[in-house]
Amino acid sequence: MAMKPEVIFSEPQWQALLALLDATVPSIQVVDSLPSSDSHLCITQEQFDGHYDDIRRDLKHPPSREAFQKYLEIRSSDNPMFAKVVKKTIGSLPHGSQLQLYRILSLMMTRLGSLISTGYLTPFHRQSVTVREAILRSWRHSWFFLWPTLARTFVQLGTMSWGPSDDMLQGLTGYKAYVTEVRRSEPAPALDFNFIKFDSSTAEPIELETDIVIVGSGCGGGVCAKVLAEAGHQVLVVDKGYYTPPSEFPIKPDSMKLLFDGSGALSNTDGSIVIGAGSCWGGGGVNNWSVSLPLLDFVREEWADVHGLKVFKSSDVQDSFDRVSNFLGLLKDPKHNHANTVLLEGAKKLGWRAKACATNTTAGHKCGSVCANGCRESKKQSPAVSWLPAAVKAGARCIEGFEVSEVLLEEGIDGLKKATGVVGKWTPREKDGSISDTPKPEVQRLVRIRARKTIISAGSLRTPSLLSRSGLKNPNIGKNLHLHPCCPVIALFDDDTPAWEGQMITSVVTEFENLDGKGHGPRIEPMATSIVPAMWQIPWHDGLQFKLDALKHRQMSAFMSHNRDRDPGSVIADPNDGSPIIAYTASAFDRANTVVGMVGVAKLCYIQGASEIIPMVHNLARFRTNKPAGDRRVDDADFADWLTLLKTADLNPSSAVFASAHQMSSCRMSISSSTGVVDEHGKVWGTEDLYVADASVFPSASGDNPMITIMAIADYIARGISNHM
Repeated sequence: MAMKPEVIFSEPQWQALLALLDATVPSIQVVDSLPSSDSHLCITQEQFDGHYDDIRRDLKHPPSREAFQKYLEIRSSDNPMFAKVVKKTIGSLPHGSQLQLYRILSLMMTRLGSLISTGYLTPFHRQSVTVREAILRSWRHSWFFLWPTLARTFVQLGTMSWGPSDDMLQGLTGYKAYVTEVRRSEPAPALDFNFIKFDSSTAEPIELETDIVIVGSGCGGGVCAKVLAEAGHQVLVVDKGYYTPPSEFPIKPDSMKLLFDGSGALSNTDGSIVIGAGSCWGGGGVNNWSVSLPLLDFVREEWADVHGLKVFKSSDVQDSFDRVSNFLGLLKDPKHNHANTVLLEGAKKLGWRAKACATNTTAGHKCGSVCANGCRESKKQSPAVSWLPAAVKAGARCIEGFEVSEVLLEEGIDGLKKATGVVGKWTPREKDGSISDTPKPEVQRLVRIRARKTIISAGSLRTPSLLSRSGLKNPNIGKNLHLHPCCPVIALFDDDTPAWEGQMITSVVTEFENLDGKGHGPRIEPMATSIVPAMWQIPWHDGLQFKLDALKHRQMSAFMSHNRDRDPGSVIADPNDGSPIIAYTASAFDRANTVVGMVGVAKLCYIQGASEIIPMVHNLARFRTNKPAGDRRVDDADFADWLTLLKTADLNPSSAVFASAHQMSSCRMSISSSTGVVDEHGKVWGTEDLYVADASVFPSASGDNPMITIMAIADYIARGISNHM
């Protein structure tokens, strides 16, 4: 298990880390002469006046001069909530990442280590904040891969911890008032899953029996549970995550661990992709963005014709898609907020293909993009409010806080491994019902579950490691990982366009989805802009620029070039704590396709009146214009010149940062064990009675937001299991 951060980091190391993070979002003071402070960035009165004039020009509701000055002066490390969020995020990182950070900080705190890493003999945390900021900027352009990776890590940790913990930023942008209003609204009732609990006063192992054990309660496991329980089978659903009632939604910034694997701070090995993966009762469906689209026709044809899985052209699979959509009661005519309207109206002007997206929400859903941190109204039909309650009603039993360590395998017939259940550790809640913050709780019980059938639905980052830990040797386990890498473009508009209001994604531009004739290319969608993703979406060039841009949050809309990647990576488990080690870097082919989507976003925003367009490309200046929207054409000379620069962006790990909310294909379905992990029925090759039903079985990237496809495949697999029992 991961070590507790207070054990790994000494207090001097914590202070050194906070000193470095201070340089990402620094305190900025007005002084008579430069330089004059080690702990603040300093600007002259003339510079301050110029920045305030810019803010007054750009914002419809600018802060007062006094509030603006106070906002600039705030230092993140003085805020206890900032330190709390940083510590909890570090504590949720994989053991290997924590250990690496510990070693780097230890080295940099010495004179020799500081000279190697920064060029200064004086350790970085004793340098002025001006020098610390300069060190971060220099790292981003270093030829040695470690320093750009560290720069990204520290900038993301600093900015994404500051935004949700800074009350003044949230107050000036209007975000705090909105979230407060949502939290004051009447929550939906809590649901009773009647979770099985065990006596925590003894250490004796626990033995259970069931027909079917399902590991994971998300979009795959939840569907399987309903289908099989309603078919009359005895079903037991287990998940390492815990149920969070609607009254606690949207979760607060220091509680990201309740919903996200690694508190939402997972990344790939080179730090170039921020990865959001659900880890809670209900899985990724609890924190996703509601998009409910069926599998693309050309992807279905690829899976059937190229991968040989003819079932994807069968009526059985189509029936599963229909059943899933009908059960959720998808909202097919959602209302569009500003960002979604920009895409639909801009695409119409440019003659591009675009459409509205169905959502798994009910009419009148209004908790906005903060719903990505849990829907307070339970109007987003996540597995926790739809599939799982139906499964429990049909007789399914549930265990939360149960982390499976391995699948129980015995020797079967014809050399096959026969699954007979799972074993793992159950961690109870605290006496007051809260969830332990200790990475290695004192109270745990070993639980062994015997089952006739075992279904693994732990997600594309966790399912492979569980299969490997169980002794399965198929070399395809953990390979062929696709992430749908996304790169954002944000745009500033003249009016308030609080993108945290209204439903998150209700539109998609499909003009570029098939650039190579083989189904690879980007789709364009809005991004949810609650405070945490918003801070990531703003490119960081220096502390002052970042603070000024963050203040414009209420007039910004964010969009993503969401790419169906051709070239995969892989995932293995950290040997210390089992957390995912993700070896994936977007290929040159996929990066080029992403750029096409970013250019498309820029054109849509320009034609719809954006005054600034800011892509997530570190070495590219933003585009600014005062030209009236009605007079614009995408071939306007100044805009066309800037687009030429954007088109040449490489998006390599040193110049851009991607995001991924869609992990898939790491245990892909195949017609042979030589090319995949499961057969067309979801059964693991070389085994009996062991199945996988989550996004990891996708033969390749789906191209679309995968929720409905996960659910439909799980429905198909579960029905097949039931028919053969």
